[in-house]
Order: sequence, then C-alpha cells, then structure tokens
Amino acid sequence: MITNPRRSWAVVVLALIVAGLVFGLLGEGERTQAPTDDLPRGADSTLATELRDQLPEDDSTLAIALFTADTGELDDATLQDLEEVTADLATGGPGGTPIPLQVAEDGTAAFAVVPVTGASATDVEAFVTDLRERLDEAAPDGVTAQVTGPAAIEADLAQVFSGANTRLLLVTASVVALLLVITYRSPILWLVPLAVVGTADRVAALLATQVLAALDVAWNESTIGILSVLVFGAGTNYALLLISRYRDELRTHTDRGEAMALALRRTAEAVLTSAGTVIAGLLTLLLSLTPTTRGLGLACAVGIVVAAGFVLLVLPAALVLFGRWIFWPIVPHTGDAVLSETRTWWRKVGDTVARRPPAFIVATLVLLAAMAAGLFATETGLRQADQFLDEPEAISAAARLADSFPAGTSDPIQVLTRDDADAVLADVEATDAVSSARTTAQGNGITQIDVVLDATPSSDEAIEAVLALREALAPHEQTHVGGTTAGEIDAEAGAQRDQKAILPLILLLVLGVLVVLLRSLVAPLLLVATVLGTFAAAMGSAWWLFTGPLGFPALDVDVPLFAFLFLVALGVDYNIFLITRAREEAGGHGTREGMLRALAATGGVITSAGVLLAAVFAVLGVLPLVVLAQLGVVICIGVLLDTLLVRTVLVPALALVLGDRFWWPRTLNA
Repeated sequence: MITNPRRSWAVVVLALIVAGLVFGLLGEGERTQAPTDDLPRGADSTLATELRDQLPEDDSTLAIALFTADTGELDDATLQDLEEVTADLATGGPGGTPIPLQVAEDGTAAFAVVPVTGASATDVEAFVTDLRERLDEAAPDGVTAQVTGPAAIEADLAQVFSGANTRLLLVTASVVALLLVITYRSPILWLVPLAVVGTADRVAALLATQVLAALDVAWNESTIGILSVLVFGAGTNYALLLISRYRDELRTHTDRGEAMALALRRTAEAVLTSAGTVIAGLLTLLLSLTPTTRGLGLACAVGIVVAAGFVLLVLPAALVLFGRWIFWPIVPHTGDAVLSETRTWWRKVGDTVARRPPAFIVATLVLLAAMAAGLFATETGLRQADQFLDEPEAISAAARLADSFPAGTSDPIQVLTRDDADAVLADVEATDAVSSARTTAQGNGITQIDVVLDATPSSDEAIEAVLALREALAPHEQTHVGGTTAGEIDAEAGAQRDQKAILPLILLLVLGVLVVLLRSLVAPLLLVATVLGTFAAAMGSAWWLFTGPLGFPALDVDVPLFAFLFLVALGVDYNIFLITRAREEAGGHGTREGMLRALAATGGVITSAGVLLAAVFAVLGVLPLVVLAQLGVVICIGVLLDTLLVRTVLVPALALVLGDRFWWPRTLNA
C-alpha cells in the first residue's frame, strides 16, 4: 500500500489524521520543574537543595534590588527615598518583606534583598519582570535601579528561551528548505520531504514531552530545541538517502511504484540500522546523574523513532502520489545511467584516491591530528557570567554590585544543616574567604545559613572557598553546601563521571551494530576509529575557534558528552550509507570497484546530508546561550569533516588498501 500509487493516498491521509489528533488532543506534556533537575543525583549541592525545599518559608530564591548613583554618592535625601521604595516592595508585592536597605561604604550604591516566591521558572520570570518595572518607575532621579541575584539570573535565562523554540523552528525549516532546493534543483520536490519531516518534528515534540511527563523524567527549556534540530537533521538525512535511491531506481523501472518499493527495501536497512544506533546511543544518557540530561536522551530517542517512521512510511507514500514530474526540471527517465555507473564528481574523487590510497590515508591522518592538537588544551567549566552570548542585566548588575560590596553578595553560598546550627555557623565564619554569614531560615529541624564570600561567584577563588567550606563542615554529617558555585562544582564532577561511564558504552554500541550489520571485524573497527578521529579533530579545532575569534574562556561541562554522542551516533549514519552500498556493489564487482561505485552513488547524498546536518546544528546559535552555540559549532565542524573528508576520502582509501581484508572474516564473492 505504501508504494502503490493508487493506494498510497490512504497512508498520507491516515498520517495526517494521526498528526492532527496528536496536535489537537495531546499538546505538550506538563511537569513542575524541581530545583534539583539540573543537579547531579547525590551531590552535596543537590542534598542542600533538597533540605532547603523542606523549609517552611514560601520564598525559594531571592532577588537583589541594586540602586546606584549616576554620579557621585547617594545623599541622605536619596537614601530616604530609597527606603520608601523598599518599604513599598514589602507591602506592594508577593515577594515578602525585604531586608532593610544596605548602603555601601563608598556611598555610591545600596541594595535590598527581596525574597521571591515561585514554583517554576515562569513564575520567577514574571516576578522579576514586575519588580524591574516597579523599580524603574519608583527610582529617584539620578539613581539607576537594577535587579540581580539568583532569581534575576533565572529570569534572564527564561527570557532567553521566550519564543525561542518557535524562532528556532522557523530558522531550521528555512535552512532545510534552502538546502533542499539547492540539492534537488527543483522548485517542487523539496516541499514533500520538508512537509513530512516538519510534521514529524511537531509530532515528536508533543509525544516526547508526553512520554517524559508520564514517566516523571525532567527536561528543561533547551530540550525541545535540541530535539527539533535533531529530528530535522536526521529526518532530512534519511529522506535524502531514500529519494536518491528512488531517483536511481526510476532510471531502471518504468513503474514508479516498483521503483519506490525497491528503493524502500534497499534503503530501509540503512535507515533502520542508523536510527537504531542513534536511539541506542541516546538512551545511554539515561545513565547520567543529571535528571535533565536523562530527559534529553529519552526525548531525542522518541524524536528519532518518529523521524524514521515518517520517512519510511509516509514519505514513500507521498512521493509516489506524484509522477516523475515531481523531479522537474531534472526528471529521471527509464534508460538513463544510474549513479554508480556514471562519472560523477565523487567517482572522479574516488579514482584519484585509488591511484595513491596510502598517500591519502597519511595526509588525512596528519590533517586530523593537527586539528585535534587543541583537544589537549581544552578546559571545561563556564562561569555563570559567561553563559550568555549577550550580557543580561542580572550579570552586569552583579558586576556593579561587586564594585561596592563583597564580590559574593549577589549570589551567597547556602549552607543547609540538621546539625547544631550555632556550631555550623561558627565553623563557617572561621573559614577563610568568608566575608559574612547569617542564619536566614529555620524550621522542621533545618537551618539555612547564607554565606557571602569575598570572591566573585563561580571564580576560581570562589571554588576554592566552597571546597574549603565543605572540608571545614565535613564533621557535621547532616550539613550540605549549596548555591550556584557549589552547584557548578558538582555539575562538572557529575559530567566527568558521565563521560567515563557513557562514552565507552556509546562506542561499544556503535561497534556492535556495525559488526552485526557487516558481519565483519576489520571494517567496524576502522570505521569506529575514523569516527573517534573526527570527534578529536572537531573538538580540537573548535577549541582554537572558541578561545580565539569567539572569545569563550572555556567549554561548558556538557559539551564534550553531547558532542561525542551526536557526532558518533550521527557519524555512523554516513558509515552505514556508504558501507552498505559498498557491500552491495562489492558482491558483483569486487571490493575495489564496489567501493568506487558506492562512492559514486552515495558521495553526493552523503555530502548533501552532511552539509544540511551541519547547517541545522549551527542554527543552535540562534539561541543566545554559549553552551548551545558551542555544541552547534563542534557538531558543525565534525559533520563537515566526516562527510567531506573522512567518509569520502579516508574510508574509501582504507578499503582500497586492504582490499577483501576490509571485510574480514566475511568473504564477498565478486
């Protein structure tokens, strides 16, 4: 039915009905975010956050209202006006009673701490937005009012994602549409795969969040954006492979239904194997200590299932509804030469490589090694202030606050304890680099002590101070240190643990899939080695780019794991596309000619797919967060290397040098 031109309309209609039901009845899943969603399980900061949530006070975070003189110092009259402003805050909003106005010794600034209530990032964003508007209206002449502190940073982060998913979807779809037009050189054909993959993307987003909500798995604002990019990228790659094979089969079959049936049968193995590998790789993220990382893996796995399903079930039915004219102006006719028998550009590349394959192997490896050199200089751990591409008010205000008050004022360390509060407070105050400490909340046998450090939050000095605090408080068994800097320390430790546990598993999964698919040992080992080389080269070259033109001081702690996963799992797609065709051709033409024919047939589609995937991941830069920009750049470089050099030059050269040994222990009969 799928490939029968007379019946395929039913498949398309059914797909539209199912998609309509998903859009109309399901909607996005809902789950109340927990404060520990972004913290590693069992970490000290996580335990501190769990204790804080058991306190009876409603305020879960705080904002700092900062007032600075435009010139000179704040005079007595101005300070009196500011005290009235803070009094209005206490009675005019849901934030509770702020601490009295605190004036800097230099007289140029003052601040008040405003407790913030809010169960979600949306609530906090609304509170902070309202607070900023009220302060702008109430601030005396000659005074600039700003809001910083943990709540303000959370609000600015939420604003980054305000409308971001829609913006990301539109840009992604536009990039895919442009590249499909360039690839097919047809004013019509591109509409079919774009419509199918675009529908799959929306279905995937809704189903993924419903699955996460049903299983109570955490996700955050960036999850759906990354999911959308992955579905568009992988789905369009699968579509390119199917359409390329369908076009080829139309050159040898008069009936378009027969051509599609054969194309689907020969493409399905590669697509299902590729999708299965990506899904298995994504599910390894369920082993992560961080809840939102587990959510990302599960959501993206659902997305790949939906993308592969739409491409293998809906796209063939949609294509055969139309005649060959859908390819206009380059319409394939029966009797035209198939790609594997023509002198395509990639066949010419293959012939060039075939003349001196050892030289191409050496040259490629030297280039990859040179690009990978930066990997040894890579540093991870971005400060909170460096997380935004454009500096928001919360960050600039924190810097101004540090000019007049202890640097840690904007974001105190939080010590939560069930032990003797007085003894814990004494040990905190005796710790070096602590500017001040005070008890801010008590109840249910729990005490919260806010600790202001001399060091700027997230700085090396602040990290050392937190580690010193933890060491000093170690004798208190039910005492835990939390806060932004403490959370960043634990996040980096959790990321390092995840890398050690998950990266080898991803490699073993990919290797196992290739061994089963090819029934070979040599080829899978070589292919996995090339993927590792691509990852190292992408990370190394991206590091020089980040620390040079882009000016990033470090990599976010999540980038190495996510980049490795996507590059290895998606890179195996191109391995599978090329090698399954080479195996097919080698059966009748031998390994050497089979590889060259496979390169001629798939080189174009692999290149198009790679360029498209690289461009789609580069679109993550639309979101003004450094972590997503870094991830997009690394994957973009890696995919381009993989498709333009490794998969189309290095792998064929290795196969040409080894000959039939490439398939060992399997034997292919020519």
